[in-house]
Amino acid sequence: MAKEKTIFVCNECGGTSPKWLGKCPHCQAWNTLIESVNAPESGGKNRFAALAQTAEVTLLSDIEAAEVDRTPTGHEELDRVLGGGIVEGGVVLIGGDPGIGKSTLLLQAVDALQRSGQQTLYVTGEESGAQVALRARRLGLDHSQVPVLAEIQLEKILATLDAKRPQVAVIDSIQTVYSDQLTSAPGSVAQVRECAAHLTRAAKASGTAIVLVGHVTKEGALAGPRVLEHMVDTVLYFEGDTHSPFRLIRAIKNRFGAVNEIGVFAMTEKGLKGVSNPSAIFLSQHAEPVPGSCVMVTLEGSRPMLVEIQALVDGGGPSPRRLSVGLERDRLAMLLAVLHRHAGVACQDQDVFVNAVGGVRISEPAADLAVMLSITSSLRGKPLPKGFIAFGEVGLAGEVRPAPRGQERLKEAAKLGFEVAIVPKANAPKKPIEGLTLHCVERIDQAMEIVRGLQ
Repeated sequence: MAKEKTIFVCNECGGTSPKWLGKCPHCQAWNTLIESVNAPESGGKNRFAALAQTAEVTLLSDIEAAEVDRTPTGHEELDRVLGGGIVEGGVVLIGGDPGIGKSTLLLQAVDALQRSGQQTLYVTGEESGAQVALRARRLGLDHSQVPVLAEIQLEKILATLDAKRPQVAVIDSIQTVYSDQLTSAPGSVAQVRECAAHLTRAAKASGTAIVLVGHVTKEGALAGPRVLEHMVDTVLYFEGDTHSPFRLIRAIKNRFGAVNEIGVFAMTEKGLKGVSNPSAIFLSQHAEPVPGSCVMVTLEGSRPMLVEIQALVDGGGPSPRRLSVGLERDRLAMLLAVLHRHAGVACQDQDVFVNAVGGVRISEPAADLAVMLSITSSLRGKPLPKGFIAFGEVGLAGEVRPAPRGQERLKEAAKLGFEVAIVPKANAPKKPIEGLTLHCVERIDQAMEIVRGLQ
């Protein structure tokens, strides 16, 4: 069998070169050649043979759609993000900042799977087996039966997967794995792409579910080529401040479940524990209402959560600052303009700071109304009523637009004891919600008048 050869492929035109050059010999583009492996056309089985079975063309209506079997991981919050559990042959990519708890959570998950009768394998490339064992003891997993392999060579990892045939395998991390077929160092674009492709093919061919741990860049994105995210079935991001005990896992891509679903965890001495009521960590405990604070109900996937929006309006200089944490800064500037034009609230000469409590990031426009009410409350120095919530998108013409699944948001607020709500008129429920007084508005100036009457 002929041996695979190293070639260099151009990212721009797809042309190849037998050696690395600064300029592509085909399209003349600079610094576009990336190392890859050229499989021989003859000489037996090539590296794509595992997925090269002949298939017939079938009408979509004739294909039987079956539900995917899922294996729970033993962590309800992680299962929620995965769409119900681990899928046979699925490939999951999880990324996050160093020290945020990726390895801790995965070690807890594979231990729970092993105890439930699943065959697992934990491949560590960044730590020795002794270091993994030390972490297991800190987590209270003294007698864990999880098999551990300390290896970074791809060919040896694939051989172990083929011999052991585990149902779930963790590769920690993909940036440390290298293939002998490439001459570049582990962690390079070529190595990460090639190793991830081989592991993905192995998962699909054998039915082993593989979880890849990925590093992130300074900007918080997964390191390596973007093609890595396209190869896998599920992409999860670990979020949160390392100085805070709370962690969020967000699904960015999921072929077997909903995207933007989140799981909330608390870091304890015994590892990560799921938080059953995440709204509690995003709400400050004020003895009495304070100016500049407004609670909204946001949707994270299928889960409605209450988040406190805090605003501070203070006297600024010639160049007032606009700063938002957890919210879009450009949208804040737009909302201040709408507030001035359509509600008569001027903040041109004021510094405006807006923060979403608990480190949560809110990307949906349903936070607009709560942001504007909190800014107005801080500017006037008058707190909003106790047990008050608001949500709704505000347009440039001053109209208040509906938020999706408004009734679920209101039910969640009522369940947590909130009594007064200002919501878009289109979100008014057909039946009254017990314990909740609703004020439905169509424009931002109507919302401001109602708030003045309540204060």
